[in-house]
Amino acid sequence: MSTQHTVIEHVEMSGHILDSLLLPKVLDAILSRGAEYKIDHFDVGRKQTDPSHVRIEIQAPTPAILEAILADIHAHGAVPNHVADCTTVPADRAGAFPDGFYCSTNFRTEVHCGGEWLSVADQEMDCGIVIDFNARTARCLPMTEVQIGDAVVVGRTGIRVFPNERDTPHKGDLFEFMSSPVSSERPKAVSVREVAQAIRRTRAAGENVIAVLGPAVVHTGGGEFVAQMIRDGHINILFAGNALATHDIEQSFYGTSLGVNLQHGLPCDEGHEHHLRTINTIRRLGGIRAAVEAGRLQSGIMYECVRANIPFVLCGSIRDDGPLPDVITDILKAQTAMRHYIPGSGFCLMVATTLHSIAVGNLLPASVRVACVDINPATVTKLMDRGSTQTVGIVSDAEPFLAGLVAELARSE
Repeated sequence: MSTQHTVIEHVEMSGHILDSLLLPKVLDAILSRGAEYKIDHFDVGRKQTDPSHVRIEIQAPTPAILEAILADIHAHGAVPNHVADCTTVPADRAGAFPDGFYCSTNFRTEVHCGGEWLSVADQEMDCGIVIDFNARTARCLPMTEVQIGDAVVVGRTGIRVFPNERDTPHKGDLFEFMSSPVSSERPKAVSVREVAQAIRRTRAAGENVIAVLGPAVVHTGGGEFVAQMIRDGHINILFAGNALATHDIEQSFYGTSLGVNLQHGLPCDEGHEHHLRTINTIRRLGGIRAAVEAGRLQSGIMYECVRANIPFVLCGSIRDDGPLPDVITDILKAQTAMRHYIPGSGFCLMVATTLHSIAVGNLLPASVRVACVDINPATVTKLMDRGSTQTVGIVSDAEPFLAGLVAELARSE
């Protein structure tokens, strides 16, 4: 391509850009847009732990194509090699970003401001970045929380992203290997063992483990295993919906879930009323904690959460009966409540819930590792397609997986 009729930009990348395939992704993005590239400088790390550095000249036929390429490769860590401060625009209305705002990823991000790089706090995908010039801080901010006058970052100038680099398998690190596409043919015992090890490492590092659970955990008989994990300190935060909590408490009250006896697997007489009577009882008592303190609720997942003072966020749905008085029915308030508990967390176990898994995945920074367990492979695929690339997918029913996980955690202790 002749440079006479082209526009040129130079970008740089640093880190483990070869074994993570970040560099090939950037080069492919350039070529797929009809542009060309030239490697100006390439310093390859000599050891496996050494970072590499590359400077690339991009030659695009039009400014519009160049801009599209820069947008494509920005999330892979490629940034223009001329450093300039980021651009901010004051928000002109509450609850909306200015036009052209920078849309954040879940990867660690820094912004250049006043001649220095600032780490962006509260990293989350699909947010904006707001800068406090007096405090010299930057943070991700959801659209609904924008206030008039907030200094919102626009464009991509002065922003650099640090994507997860090690997406390829490494010897001795099966959890990394399992990050490949979802398959129902992986050995379940190995998957369970690796998740148990991830939980142990997280707790040993002083970080929290979040559990995101759907009602099938109770339907399949897995509730007792989750309760055991809470008692043993392996789960520190619970995110769920009205259904999980209701069916768990129904099991404690009646021994049923949706009217089906969990011991015999058969419907009970008048069992279809149990879930509604459960909700009514909790509402009359004033909430889940009040039911435990009154001695009415004496077992189950929610009982163990209250006993261990484990925080839980129950998010409402249009489908909910009741709901329980602890359920947050305002979806924005529920998101805010979940965001409050995410800092300090290092691992998230998602079991048998498509919508809740995707919702929580959208809130997590890429540094929080995720194991998503579901009988339907599409759940994990959807989660990863939404950008939660740090997810390991395990195709399994809830009860046998949880039973194996509790046994593995007990053996390791």
